[in-house]
Amino acid sequence: MMKITREQSDNFKKFISCHDKFIVTGHKEPDGDCLSSCLGIAYILDSMKKPYMLINAGPFKRVETKKFAPLFSPEVPFMSREDRNSTGLIIVDCSEMHRLGDISEDLKDMDTFIVDHHKTSDLTGDKVIIDPESPAAAYLVQQLIEVTVGNIDTKMANTLLFGMSTDTGYFRYLKTDSADFFRATARLVDSGANPREIYQEMTNGKPWNTRKLLGIMLEHSERHCNGKLVVTYETQEDTKKFGKEGRDTDALYSLMLEVEGVEAVAFVRQDTEATCTMGLRSKDKCDVSQIAAKFGGGGHKNASGASLDGKLAVIMPQLIKEFSKVL
Repeated sequence: MMKITREQSDNFKKFISCHDKFIVTGHKEPDGDCLSSCLGIAYILDSMKKPYMLINAGPFKRVETKKFAPLFSPEVPFMSREDRNSTGLIIVDCSEMHRLGDISEDLKDMDTFIVDHHKTSDLTGDKVIIDPESPAAAYLVQQLIEVTVGNIDTKMANTLLFGMSTDTGYFRYLKTDSADFFRATARLVDSGANPREIYQEMTNGKPWNTRKLLGIMLEHSERHCNGKLVVTYETQEDTKKFGKEGRDTDALYSLMLEVEGVEAVAFVRQDTEATCTMGLRSKDKCDVSQIAAKFGGGGHKNASGASLDGKLAVIMPQLIKEFSKVL
């Protein structure tokens, strides 16, 4: 797990000083880590009196992220060539332009700084801070705040702890080398962050239909690879019946990974007649980021996904075949 170096923080401050204004963004369908990281960068820019715009293509599907939606614009405003040249783009919790969604085309060719922790990124340079071992992008952003701003107020401490909690399953997925991460969260609590309220924010308020949909996904589930893999799916009819809002696949992953002998879980949703979304989770040994990459996606070793063309009947056997090579 990386501690940001003096050189990296200096590169970040240099990038800030070289631009008059900024666009701050992260991946589409943002989670808590993505949003809190964006707001953490905004906190730095506020302290430096630099104007900025928060942008995210959305949608804000998760119950716990909806309160952040009004803070973000879904579109990139028109910018003249002069505006583009003076505007710095800061991308957090994402290293690939296509994962920004519909706004990606409007952000191409801008001077860009990236702060990310996804394993599938291979970017390097003086405008990149990437640590695949970091449990959350918000942990990297917290370090940047501490070296650029100094003290963190209570509101930002809660925001950062929210992001770090959501991306670690409220600390369930941390490894043994996480002492520095816990020290960082302790500093946030010292600044006024409330762990109990954040846990309730993460877990409460799920719509009733998500529990019904969870039952459908459990009914669809099957075991493969000698019981090491659980695969399930959601049809367009399921989505139409139970809705798109507030879905809770995290609960599905947790339930299945608790089953004896299961090492990985794959979930595929038919979004349209021609496209699907894939979510992959695993325990320590199985690297699902490598499997996601074969379908044009990516992510972390134990949590990855992809958006791809195709139908469930074709994608599911292909997915099982890829898992059979590693399980």
